[in-house]
Amino acid sequence: MGKLVRKRAQKAGLPPGSLVYTGEKMDAKVSITIIEYDEQQYQEREIATFDECLLLTGKPGVTWIKVDGIHSVENLQRLGECFNLHPLVLEDILNTDQRPKIEDFDDYIYIVLRIINYSENNELSSEQISLILGSNFVISLQESNGAVFAPVLERLRTSKGRIRKSGPDYLVYSLMDLIVDNYFVVLEKFGEALEFLEEEVVKRPTPQTLQDVHRFKYDMIMLRKSVWPLREVIGHLERRESDLIQEATAIYFKDVYDHTIVAIDNIETYRDILSGMLDIYLSSISNRLNEIMKVLTIIATIFMPLTFLAGVYGMNFKHMPELEWLWGYPFAVSLMIVIALSMLHYFRRKKWI
Repeated sequence: MGKLVRKRAQKAGLPPGSLVYTGEKMDAKVSITIIEYDEQQYQEREIATFDECLLLTGKPGVTWIKVDGIHSVENLQRLGECFNLHPLVLEDILNTDQRPKIEDFDDYIYIVLRIINYSENNELSSEQISLILGSNFVISLQESNGAVFAPVLERLRTSKGRIRKSGPDYLVYSLMDLIVDNYFVVLEKFGEALEFLEEEVVKRPTPQTLQDVHRFKYDMIMLRKSVWPLREVIGHLERRESDLIQEATAIYFKDVYDHTIVAIDNIETYRDILSGMLDIYLSSISNRLNEIMKVLTIIATIFMPLTFLAGVYGMNFKHMPELEWLWGYPFAVSLMIVIALSMLHYFRRKKWI
């Protein structure tokens, strides 16, 4: 399970705009990829540092600066100097426990998103992705070196769709749409695991089942925190409250907004299921215990008269006529069998068993 809250103790007492990376420690090298494109041409290259960033400004077409790894504070400082980014924006990029949000700085828009990954061992992890939309550029910054945006890169390389014919706002739409679509992939896998867990809770609950229920509740909190605030972010873009969003692109953001609402509805449905699953678990355990107690009670009830007969004939009195009777033992055993069968028949007729 991923962490719900990252540690910020190391930033306590520092002035606003202090650049301190609060994410997981990473040894991987920061990867900076520059993608420059328009309708006719496409160019992709890697740079080592942002010392070359002055060459990226003012170029025709669209420039996408794809940064994988944000643990290098020096790189982020240089990036901020190149594109005149506010220190609080750089601080938010390094604070990797941000909720999805949008901030409009007139000449650029800063967007925070969270992408959810679902591992093969049914564990969720959350990663922060920051997008900066300018007049002719887009900067994407993610925590790790992942292939999150590989489908968008493939569309750019092969010039599929209208992405090469549109501006940077359409590129931001494509990246956000990819992240939202990934939510449905995660929710589908999460739903399948939840159905299996619900069946296990009802039929064969174990102590491990209780741990799984709590883990799923933890994962649901992470999902809700990642998706729920996204409505406000996409709504801002859909309403074109910034001149950086073209009218032709606004309708695409409306489509992403609709997808986000569907994802939120699914999350709320799963949340309701999980809320009652703990009660179902306790009820299943109680019913299972009641069944065991019922069986033990029936066995004890049947043996009560048999124990009484055995106790009577087990007394060591000298004058007991049945002790000298030839058929005494067969009669006593037969009587015990008849009593046991009669009681079983009575219990079954009363539907107690």
